Amino acid sequence: IKFEEWCIVSSATVNSLCIPSLPIENETRDVKPTSSFKKEYYATNEANLCYAVENLPVKKGGDELYATLRTAVKDGKATLVEKLEIPAKDARSWKVPAGHMWRIVCTHGPQVADMNCWSLSNPKERFYSSKTRQIHATHLTTGDRLWSNMPFLRPLATITEDTIAYGFDDDGAGVHDVIGSRCDPYTHFLMTGEDYNHCCHSNLTRAATHDGLTEMDVHDVLNVFMCTGFTRDTNQYFTKPSPVEVGDYIEFLAETDLLVSASTCPQGDVSMACGGGGEPDVFPLGVEIYKLEDSFLKERGWSPSDVSNYGGNHGI
Repeated sequence: IKFEEWCIVSSATVNSLCIPSLPIENETRDVKPTSSFKKEYYATNEANLCYAVENLPVKKGGDELYATLRTAVKDGKATLVEKLEIPAKDARSWKVPAGHMWRIVCTHGPQVADMNCWSLSNPKERFYSSKTRQIHATHLTTGDRLWSNMPFLRPLATITEDTIAYGFDDDGAGVHDVIGSRCDPYTHFLMTGEDYNHCCHSNLTRAATHDGLTEMDVHDVLNVFMCTGFTRDTNQYFTKPSPVEVGDYIEFLAETDLLVSASTCPQGDVSMACGGGGEPDVFPLGVEIYKLEDSFLKERGWSPSDVSNYGGNHGI
């Protein structure tokens, strides 16, 4: 129903506020609706998903393949080929060939990680948290894909398993957040006046330089294991202690050749506010990279993802 039509079927008092013009002594004056009334009207509209996600290209190999991948390691279909540790308050990077899987594993205690990933052949193509959030949700879980930035816009990776499977709690909080950015020394300095070099942005920057990249290549992250949401009253970003426990992991399939980097957040399980003082407990995290059996993916119709075929040149 249009705004003007809704006004007509409303009460007489409200209706008088909505009529666009009223005759008064042979003159016409405009009467505009009050802002509070307009808000009441627009609040009656149904919310629509921003994207028709049902029209997204299906995963290569289909849902059946990705269901099989959830237990590929346990079923002996994938072999561990590399293992490393991300030290507390630091970052490490690793390479994942297309069709391999990797896990970030809670090994010592509740700890969140800030993760970046780039196309190995072209680091200008990198994880695009905003588009991923628009397509999937504010928090990611099994089956969701990590999309790359424009003009590439393709799946870089797919989450094949999430042992936490938190869903959303009564406060609206979820786990594996693509809302917040990484903690950084610039915001920290604004709040404290102190230099601090172990924020996730700095940790990721140091790791990036080891891979021939720069600070400018560090980008918005997937907040692995982080439990967050927005407050009901003020709509402000909040955190809760991460529910991750030793043995939990999140697992990904590389949809193309990737460089991945992750930082163990200096806020630990993020039960304390950034810039608010205190000394959180911080733990290392484990990384495991697995190679699937030869032809396991190909026989099931999988192949690496393709960059966008858009060729409109923006009408230029």
